[in-house]
Amino acid sequence: MRSKVSPYSEIVPQELGGGVTRRVLAWLPEQMMVEVSFEQSAIGAEHTHPHTQCTFVLEGEFDFTVEGRVYRVRRGDTLAFASGERHGCICVEKGKLLDVFTPMREDFLK
Repeated sequence: MRSKVSPYSEIVPQELGGGVTRRVLAWLPEQMMVEVSFEQSAIGAEHTHPHTQCTFVLEGEFDFTVEGRVYRVRRGDTLAFASGERHGCICVEKGKLLDVFTPMREDFLK
């Protein structure tokens, strides 16, 4: 059995600086779920990675830049990023994102 149960109260948040905090919620080698919290005006720097990523806006408002194009997203909106696609965000209104990566982000566990 490879199933995992991760009680939220036991997940230690990782301070990333600049008003951004990450909680790695659950993972298997094939997939990972991560909650990222942003203070207003916090920046998720533009970057790329080999993983595919889906993002669900749990709360707040964000301006996402994807391959040079800006999208305003709010609670309930979703985004999907292909492997290697450049993306980043600015938090317009304090909020949280739920990110799902395939495969898992091993770099998030170090």
